[in-house]
Order: sequence, then C-alpha cells, then structure tokens
Amino acid sequence: MEILKRAGMTEGLLPVSMVLFFVELVRGAYLGSFLPTYVTNGLGLSVTTVGAAVTAHFVMDTFTKSFLGHLLDRFSSRKVVFGGLLISMFGLFMTYGAPFAWLVIAGAGVFGIGISPVWIVALSTVKASAARATQMGALYTLWLAGLGAGPILLNFFLDKGYHLSFWLMVAFWVLGWLLSLRLADQTISEVETPSFAAQYRALWLRLRTMRPLLPGMMLQTTAASMLVPILPSYAAHHVGLSYSQYSYVLLAGGFCAVIAMVPMGRLSDRRGRKWFLVGGFAGFALTLYALTMVGSLRAAILVAIVLGLSYAAVLPVWNAVLSYQVPDDQQGLGWGVFSSVEGIGVMIGPILGGRIADLYSETGTLVVSATLLGILAVFYLLFPFSHLIRDRRRRS
Repeated sequence: MEILKRAGMTEGLLPVSMVLFFVELVRGAYLGSFLPTYVTNGLGLSVTTVGAAVTAHFVMDTFTKSFLGHLLDRFSSRKVVFGGLLISMFGLFMTYGAPFAWLVIAGAGVFGIGISPVWIVALSTVKASAARATQMGALYTLWLAGLGAGPILLNFFLDKGYHLSFWLMVAFWVLGWLLSLRLADQTISEVETPSFAAQYRALWLRLRTMRPLLPGMMLQTTAASMLVPILPSYAAHHVGLSYSQYSYVLLAGGFCAVIAMVPMGRLSDRRGRKWFLVGGFAGFALTLYALTMVGSLRAAILVAIVLGLSYAAVLPVWNAVLSYQVPDDQQGLGWGVFSSVEGIGVMIGPILGGRIADLYSETGTLVVSATLLGILAVFYLLFPFSHLIRDRRRRS
C-alpha cells in the first residue's frame, strides 16, 4: 500500500484503484482468454458468436456510462459500484453453460454494465492539483497491470479445464466486489447536482466549447481499436512470428507501458503536458509505420517497446487534460459522457480496421491507423495548448 501511495495514489484514489485492478483483471481474462476458447471449444458455438459477445460487452459498457454517471451524482459511490458489480457477476454466470448463442451475447453485455461506475468513480477521484497526470499515471498503471495479467494468469488454468478457470474469475470478481465496500459512502460530486436534463444541457454547451478535444477523444480510440482484429494475423503472416513469440512482443510493450506510466505522468506535471501529448501521438504514428517494415522478432519487440512508452506518455496527460473540463457538480455525468464519446471510437475501430483489411490489406489498416494518430500529433502541436488546460469549473 505504501508503494502505491508513493506512486501517486491518494487516500481517496487507493480503494477504487484496487477495485479497478481486480475488475480489469477479470475482464481481461474473460474477453482475452476464457470467452474465445470456451464459446468455440466448450460450447461448440461459432467464432461469430464470440465477436458479437465482445461487441455487446463494449456497447453496454459505453452506452450505460452516462446514466450510471448520473446515478453516481445522486447516490453514494459505494452503493452504485457494489450494485453494478453484482449485476456484472450475474452476467458472468449467464455465459457459463449457456445453451444458446443469444444467451452468451446477452451475458457478455450484462457483464459490461457494472464496470462503468468503477471507472467513473476512479476518474472523478483524481483531485485538482499540479499532480493530476501523476495520479492518472498511477491509476492507469493498475488498470494495465490487471488487464494484462488476467489473460496470462487464466491461460495456465485453461489447460486444467473450464470449470476451474471460471471459478477463478468469479473468486477475483467477488474480491473486487467486497473491496467496493471500502469506497466512500457519498456522491462523487462536491456540490448539489442539478437535474438530469439541466446537466445534459450544460454538458452539451461544454462539449461545444471543448471542440479541440473531440478529435482526440474519438480518433485515438478509433485508431487503436482498428488494430485489434488484425494484429495477431499480421504478426503471423507478415512478420513471421509464432503465437508464443507474439506473446513476448505483447509482454514487452505492456511491461514498458506499465513501468513508464507513473514516471511519465510525474514528468509531464513538472515539464509541461503539451510535448508529452504531441510526442506520444507522434511516437505512435511513426512506430506503426515502422511496423509495416518489420520482419523479425527482435525488431517487433523494439517497436512494441516504443509503442508502450508512447502510450505511457499520452494516457496520463490526456486524462489530466480531460479532468479540467469536468465541473465539480457533474463529476459522474461528466466523466460518463466523455467516456461514452471515447467509447464510440472503440466500437467503430474494429469494424473499420477489419473492413480496410478485407478490401485492401492488413498493412493498409496499419497505415490508416498511423495516419490518424499522426494527424492528432500535428493538430495538438499547432493548437494553443493552454486553452485545453484552463480550469473552467467555476464558470459552470
């Protein structure tokens, strides 16, 4: 615990960060390992069912954020998160032993509902201070660690059977669920909140005034998620990697992102956030272009390392910038709306990336993704960055 506090975790951020870690650990294990193998091999259903289930999960996660954010402005974090995780656990049980494809898809969707409030509480707990990016870095370090550890851990148990693997996920979920009882028994907004309609009107006006952030909110998630359907096959067919070698590449990139997240956030708080944002997007673009010319494991690992460092540079700064735009009386709904806008890119990206690969090639998907990220780097390089971090909360 003391190590986490030194890394940037405040007293208020620490409990929800631990809940977030276990929630994302189970989500990573479920979506990355359990669902694809269990649905096709255990239930004998199609790969299309797996894809539909993953889509349903993220659709529900995205489109329930605004409503759940409103609930968090009205009810205590403890009650909303505890109830949401209970609903998600029900979705987890719906998919185990499901005899029909529609039940698997519905279960994955229900599983996505309860994750939204955990993220909103975590983001709203980052306090207004000069160390915003440091706190964001610490938060996203735990997120990445959980999301990456889930599939790796579960893969060892899948060899022993689906039953043991399923109950392992349930055990970790229950642990996170019980830890949610340590959350504050109060709303996440600091003042009395207006009506739901009034909040939406105010946030719509805020979205109009923060138009320079909208390209980044959607394009970065679109560009990144475009790679999801093509990276494994690209690594095998174009780079010549085996599945185990591809795992080494993912581990290298993920490890660098995790260990660099907090230092990058702390440096950006001290040195200025603009250049970390611009440099991170530029690093993304250049390394994705470089990936089209990679033909060995060593080169692929080097590219993954640079991608991980670029991700660590962008993520804390980006969410610190967003935090300036969320009013004190709309913490729940504000983060919910912003997360929903970003979530649209997550839903568009895989479809767009797969379509480009079908029409042209997997290399074409890489080039388009890199181009989008390069455009973002140039845009934020030229735009007056001070306009993005001006604290407007008191004007709300």
